[in-house]
Amino acid sequence: MKIFLTTIVVLALIGLVGCSKTDGYTPPANATGEEIFNMNCTGCHKPLSDGIMALSESSTSKSAIINKVQNGSMRMTAFPNIQGEPADRLADYVLKNSRSK
Repeated sequence: MKIFLTTIVVLALIGLVGCSKTDGYTPPANATGEEIFNMNCTGCHKPLSDGIMALSESSTSKSAIINKVQNGSMRMTAFPNIQGEPADRLADYVLKNSRSK
């Protein structure tokens, strides 16, 4: 039983660490929001049947999405190099194609 629980804890920690770091990706200046999302976000955010994401109430603004993308969170990788127009296009894409929780 101890081996089973230890295995579960180790696998859970590996899962959390896998999506919590800083990524140095810099999108091309002309990248669309969809291209940026597909290149970087779909590894952890699997598209839903009715949109690409379900956003919490605190994440339903363009500035909140850009902040979360650039700074990450406890479980989300930070992408500090997604700045300016590419960040705006990504946030617009997420807002247009997501639903609220």
